[in-house]
Amino acid sequence: MLDYAMLGVAAFAAGLVDAVVGGGGLIQIPVLFSVFGNTAPATLLGTSKLAGIFGTAAAAVNYAKRVSIAWSTAAPAAVAAFTFAFFGAFTVTRIPADFMRTLLPIVLIAVAIYTFRRKDLGSVHAPLHTGRREQAFAVLIGAAIGFYDGFFGPGTGSFLVFLFVRCFGFDFLGASAVAKVVNVACNLSALLWFGYSGHLLWQLGLMMAVCQVAGSLIGTKLAMQHGSGFVRRVFLVVVSILIVKTSWDAWQRW
Repeated sequence: MLDYAMLGVAAFAAGLVDAVVGGGGLIQIPVLFSVFGNTAPATLLGTSKLAGIFGTAAAAVNYAKRVSIAWSTAAPAAVAAFTFAFFGAFTVTRIPADFMRTLLPIVLIAVAIYTFRRKDLGSVHAPLHTGRREQAFAVLIGAAIGFYDGFFGPGTGSFLVFLFVRCFGFDFLGASAVAKVVNVACNLSALLWFGYSGHLLWQLGLMMAVCQVAGSLIGTKLAMQHGSGFVRRVFLVVVSILIVKTSWDAWQRW
């Protein structure tokens, strides 16, 4: 029972962080691996996706009620993410993702430095693209992040927020709203493969899903109340923690 209580708390915290800026897997996945150390990694990732899709969907619905979501960007990115997340999930059940563990801290450091130095980044919502150009960029980003999410996953939500701010000119709040839509597509696609291949602990995943939804409701409310500046600060904190965590993971494997 203590193990399940730990997982419930971790899922709640993951849902809260994910709703604001992504990165909830930083909390949830390590606890899963700690409690079920002898379970296949793909099964634990699938279970995390099952819990995550409910929390992310709840956040997406809440954002849609209060923020004008840029569907012209979100829709094509979500379709591409859904398609490529499936291939990513298929790939992770066939080959290890060790090289990603080494590369990820370097990418995160670059993201953190860029965001920190650009004080005005994401403070104003000023979309940079329209029409086919907007859709083409959305498909490229959705495909790349979708595959990454299915194959490896840590920091997916944070990467989406950063890319929608940097490449599309969204503010952090608008970018977070669009990221939730794309993240739901990623999770659903990967979940289909994990479920089909038997890599799911259904009862555990659904229990954690309830906790994720509770956390996401609070996280969304905080983001709405405090705006883009708050989301930017949380983004930098989450990315900094991700850098430490992923650097430690990579160092342990050397």
